[in-house]
Amino acid sequence: MSNKSRSPWAWIPSLYFAQGLPYVAVMTISVIMYKRLGISNTDIALYTSWLYLPWVIKPFWSPFVDLLKTKRWWVVTMQLLVGAGLAGIAFTIPASNFFQLTLAIFWLVGFSSATHDIAADGFYMLALDTHKQAMYVGIRSTFYRVATIAGQGLLIMVAGALESSTGLKPLELEVKAGPQYVNTASIPADSLIVNPYIDNQTAEFTFDIYPKELTIGTRPIPSDSALMLKTFVANQNTINGFIPKEGAVAVKAEAGKGSWWSENISAPLGGFIKRTFGEERTIEELPQYSGGQSLVAVRITKAPAHGEKIVLNTSFKSGDKSIFLAQGERVEFTSENWTKPAYILVQADSKLDQEASSKFEGLSGNISFAWSITFFILAGLFIAFTLYHKFILPKPADDKPAKDVTASNILKEFFDTFASFFKKKYVLSAIAFMLLFRFSEAQLVKMITPFLLDPKELGGMGLTTGDVGMVYGTVGILGLTLGGIIGGIAAAKGGLKKWLWPMAMSISLPTFVFVYLSVYQPQSLFLINLSVFIEQFGYGFGFTAYMLFMIYFADGKHKTAHYAICTAFMALGMMIPGMFAGWLQELLGYQNFFIWIMICYALTFVVTAMIKVDPSFGRKEPAKS
Repeated sequence: MSNKSRSPWAWIPSLYFAQGLPYVAVMTISVIMYKRLGISNTDIALYTSWLYLPWVIKPFWSPFVDLLKTKRWWVVTMQLLVGAGLAGIAFTIPASNFFQLTLAIFWLVGFSSATHDIAADGFYMLALDTHKQAMYVGIRSTFYRVATIAGQGLLIMVAGALESSTGLKPLELEVKAGPQYVNTASIPADSLIVNPYIDNQTAEFTFDIYPKELTIGTRPIPSDSALMLKTFVANQNTINGFIPKEGAVAVKAEAGKGSWWSENISAPLGGFIKRTFGEERTIEELPQYSGGQSLVAVRITKAPAHGEKIVLNTSFKSGDKSIFLAQGERVEFTSENWTKPAYILVQADSKLDQEASSKFEGLSGNISFAWSITFFILAGLFIAFTLYHKFILPKPADDKPAKDVTASNILKEFFDTFASFFKKKYVLSAIAFMLLFRFSEAQLVKMITPFLLDPKELGGMGLTTGDVGMVYGTVGILGLTLGGIIGGIAAAKGGLKKWLWPMAMSISLPTFVFVYLSVYQPQSLFLINLSVFIEQFGYGFGFTAYMLFMIYFADGKHKTAHYAICTAFMALGMMIPGMFAGWLQELLGYQNFFIWIMICYALTFVVTAMIKVDPSFGRKEPAKS
């Protein structure tokens, strides 16, 4: 098969899989790795949050990708740099100052990945005609999501398997929870229980837990009591040297004083909204309860060598995620603390109304080695992507660097790229569309999970954590993916203009299912799954119009840079409405909040009516006789 006639199926899935994988590595896998390696939550939250910056500011260097070299060259080169960066992370994990070194390399990987995104999207628009762009828009989104799932699932499993193959025999903990069990958790009278193995140094070197069989009642307990036990576990493990001390700084706000914004804007406005539109419920305030808890004591049967550190990382393995670890996920055994028990606190969702079980696994292998090998695998995968795409990517005739670009005029070209975007015809209506088409969805997406989890007394659905994982994390994703694929096929057959209004309605009207759920609060898990599937399918189908319009509007001399600018407006359109969604829901209640969301879809229809689209865009042109 020649380069020109090569099927898009040969490169679109791999290209967008390669686009999604570095993002999940930088934003998600890094957090898990740092947690396993003993970095404090404070430092993880502070420093990894900055890793998102390259994707936020990528429009500022997108003109250079448009001006210099080919998009094909940028794709292949950035994949090579990402691979080199991931290998660099693998090499530096065992270092004593690994946190600083890996953060710096993650930062570089982030910039390389963001640049790869710019080039890949530009290449997609150059290599395919508008008909095929419409056809494959759902496929590219699907494989991006597949990369996310693979990164968060398979790669973490690889690291876990490597941990379990080294170190002591894995600790296994099986937990049962249900209304028939009694909450047994309590603070031990003697927190320094003598290790039964202290006088028997010939015992097998392994972990021992007490109690052997763990059960948790699902009768709700006051949150204060739950917090007391959680605090005890954290403090006791810290005092005994099982977890490192974090230098937390307490910041106390002056009593009775709020910010100028709070006193003069948000508080008066919030009060007016709540009085005028707030949902009236018979139970306005509920006592705060938590699910049942059980305490596990973990001991080690031999003293580690002097200076040796045996780290036990415990995590969820299988079963119902409504049972989870509340404290003690990572503890360190040394020759100084091995005579004392380390505590693990397990908690169940109070909404569990039938028996459920889960398994947890504690691993003590060579964590640095496990994560180094995992990142070497990632690096090898990107080297393979580089070689594959260097061979398989087509060479579009239009994929060429700008002419007459020199050091003296490159700055002028840079500013001209941005200026030409804002000089496009109908630019204001296009920006309004990009900002407001998903105005309702940006608010809705922030509140779906809280709505499904919150108890029915507060207007929620009262689902367990495990149920939400199935409803939104599995059924919802399936609906979203199918909607995107079918949307691409539909747009390819009739063109964007033909399907623009059906897709605008598709992203809007299915949201009514949440009004239905909030009013009737059905018990049937089937109805809840069906409702979420319908809404997510509609969103996936309707989002196709949004993606295609950005491709359509970006078309022209600087399409790569212009598309990157479009994605910046897309991110802004999701960020700003999402910031006040929680505040607004608390004022309105779930029923009125979802009604508000339906009202906001008027903006979707307004901006849809404002834009102009060529009727032929996305549609397959009839063959010339």
